[in-house]
Amino acid sequence: MIVRIMGEGQYKLSSSVLDELNIIDNRIVDYIAAENEKDFTKELARLIEAVKEKGEPLDPNQIIESDIFLPPEDLTLDEAREVFSGSGLIED
Repeated sequence: MIVRIMGEGQYKLSSSVLDELNIIDNRIVDYIAAENEKDFTKELARLIEAVKEKGEPLDPNQIIESDIFLPPEDLTLDEAREVFSGSGLIED
């Protein structure tokens, strides 16, 4: 699975990490719905950090289609309402 962090690059991750990312993604959706900006910001940072820690960075000169696109860490709560719609960014 290839995950792109907007403005930072792409990472190759094992599909075994998907469940962990999905749990964080679902919490982000809940925090957005509750308009809890503090915890939303914390969980988005956690999601991005998990991808960086568990993924292998890809060569920026390679062009590979991404399976998942993550927004940048400085995404605002208002912007997140448009990005994290429905069940979030990561499909169950």
